[in-house]
Amino acid sequence: MSAVRLAVTVVSTALAMSRHPAVRAGVQAVVNNPKARETAISTTRNVAYNAGVIARHVLGRNKS
Repeated sequence: MSAVRLAVTVVSTALAMSRHPAVRAGVQAVVNNPKARETAISTTRNVAYNAGVIARHVLGRNKS
């Protein structure tokens, strides 16, 4: 599976999950709790950073 196809699959799955009522209720609960919100922000940043690290390892760095 190509990287583009995989990315499209991941994004479409994330969109479908975000529309689920249970996910929306969980997000609302996190938004209303400051400590949980801070933990969610920190975790999201760490996951995004790690995804970037993995992408750089897989795809390599394009040096211009």
